[in-house]
Amino acid sequence: MKKTVTSGGLNTQNFQKKVDEKQVDLFILTNKNGLEVSVINYGGKIVSIHVPDKNGKFVDVVLGKSNIDDYMNDQEPYFGAICGRTANRIANGEFSLDGKDYRLAINNGPNSLHGGIKGFNSVVWDASQTDEQTLELRYVSPDGEEGYPGNLAILVIYHLTDDNALEITYKAIANRSTILNLTNHSYFNLSGEGDPYIGDHELQINADYFLPTNEVAIPLGKPEPVNETPFDFRSLHTIGERIDEAFTQLIYGNGYDHNFILNGGGKELIFCAKAISPKTGIVMEVYTDQPGVQLYSGNFLEGNFPGKNGHHYPKRSAFCLETQHYPDSIHHPDYPSTVLEPGEIFSSKTIFKFSINN
Repeated sequence: MKKTVTSGGLNTQNFQKKVDEKQVDLFILTNKNGLEVSVINYGGKIVSIHVPDKNGKFVDVVLGKSNIDDYMNDQEPYFGAICGRTANRIANGEFSLDGKDYRLAINNGPNSLHGGIKGFNSVVWDASQTDEQTLELRYVSPDGEEGYPGNLAILVIYHLTDDNALEITYKAIANRSTILNLTNHSYFNLSGEGDPYIGDHELQINADYFLPTNEVAIPLGKPEPVNETPFDFRSLHTIGERIDEAFTQLIYGNGYDHNFILNGGGKELIFCAKAISPKTGIVMEVYTDQPGVQLYSGNFLEGNFPGKNGHHYPKRSAFCLETQHYPDSIHHPDYPSTVLEPGEIFSSKTIFKFSINN
């Protein structure tokens, strides 16, 4: 029998609505250990992730909303969402491909961000829950949508394993050359959504290099070593330990909002990052086959609108680890390519695995 209420009390009825003549609903995944992930097919957004803390109490570790209307009208359109066609930023919202120039929507300063005005975070995906632990989402982005060339068919699979991991699998194919960079934009707080600050979380990132940016978050070009900078997370550091240092990159980003070059990334599934809450003891490990991960420390959250359980989400009340290709890759031939050729199958996987700190 299909669950209609999540562990945190969210009712599926509050997410049921026709949007763009398609039905939106909330889908609840559970494993044998009682872990639970809920997802809406509007934007493919992860609404909640309930995992046990060190005392066995289940804690919701992602920010979100209590109903579909709040998701559609929120100032923060990316909570838990699938971002594309190209996650992150494209400088000046323009690029050239196969000798043709393309113009995209400018929606982040002078740049295009996360697919444009109506990216994959704002479309209704065709959803099929194949079993209690698996949700399949499909969307066909038509040629010219948000300025991108080619028809693009995408499949995203959310699968909750019995070893307490959420696996996200992406597959895509296009009929013309296009550019593609997919990610999930969940906002995590391992102390529980509603906890006001993630600065006490310990974080490790498997990266010797990161990409410095200009003041509007476009990479300057060459990666730089993290060594002897506030970006050195090769061993565990708290997120807040160095976040307010007078370091140019932190000033530009109002905190962390940068791409890290994963050691050995872009070839096969590797360890990407680990985060730990000292309050709950919850550990999240991230594995990916993508070449980079964007660390965002929730610098522009304002807490203006209530989320789940009436909670407000102020500045730095969550962090994101967005596994992806590098920002603005189309303008940097030396970066791993985001070009998807016609008939070529894009395939990628990212895993968020949960445990307790012993």
